[in-house]
Amino acid sequence: MSSNRELTGAVAVITGASSGIGRATAREFAHLGTHVVLAARRAELLEQVAVECRSHGVDALAVPTDVTDPEAMQALARAAIERFGQFDVWVNNAGVYALGRVEDMPLEAIRRAIDVDLMGCFHGTRAALGHFRARERGVIINVSSLLGAVGSRYLAAYSAAKWGVRGLTQSIRQEVLDLPRVDACVVLPASIDTPIFAHAGNWTGKALKALAPAYPPEKVAKRIVKLAWKPKARTVVGGAARLTILQHLLAPRLTERTLATQVEKTHFAKGAQPPTPGNLFEPVEHGAGETGGWRRERRVRPAAVAAGAAAVVVAAGMRAARR
Repeated sequence: MSSNRELTGAVAVITGASSGIGRATAREFAHLGTHVVLAARRAELLEQVAVECRSHGVDALAVPTDVTDPEAMQALARAAIERFGQFDVWVNNAGVYALGRVEDMPLEAIRRAIDVDLMGCFHGTRAALGHFRARERGVIINVSSLLGAVGSRYLAAYSAAKWGVRGLTQSIRQEVLDLPRVDACVVLPASIDTPIFAHAGNWTGKALKALAPAYPPEKVAKRIVKLAWKPKARTVVGGAARLTILQHLLAPRLTERTLATQVEKTHFAKGAQPPTPGNLFEPVEHGAGETGGWRRERRVRPAAVAAGAAAVVVAAGMRAARR
């Protein structure tokens, strides 16, 4: 696709579309005239999103889907083709969040987080690629995370899965070199104000809130939609994410210590939290909107983020000078 005008009348498949980034992305596509196929486990919420998208004058198909089921993902692709004749964009966005020290998290929770966050992208990619190869065009957009570039304490399973999403996308880009109009893109958002933190599996013993600074989900949605007509190998969303990745390149150990401290200070609310699987195995009723309301609690502070980046750059420069 060469311009956003080509999104009018196109068809986008979006997983994880019942809330958060997926819901915001569906709305953004619909606003530009793109028909949408919406997938998530919560059927009733999914239909609500479909109604909202139809209000923009497009068609919207809700297909309740568990991304860990490869047959269900193939059925999702078939449903899109049966309804619209084709699809042009496939967004692998569905994800779960699970926290805890590696030795504290149940193995089944670790496996489930990786199954959703990584294998869900594999199943979606396999479902989309066959159709894109036949049409010799299409864009796959995989949603990874800042933590797919820089790991974090308590988030080993999530980070490992999101690193895998990045590797998957790079590999697919090489597999489709013979198809110049087929592309694969990866998006690495910073902390985003969505219900994912309220849905999280949590074995830390601490109540959770969004890691600061948290950005609005529509910021990611707009980038995803832009990639649909102007593909790019990797897109980082949020100044904090860009700076953290740069810091890690310059001073990895210092950045890891800084991030560990930030997680302890800003990722937890007051009070204890008994162990919970959250929505890892079954969907939950709460958290249906695009945002989680976290930005009302703590606003983004660009000056503080920039000051941290400057400190890391200075430290890296001093290390280089000593060498």
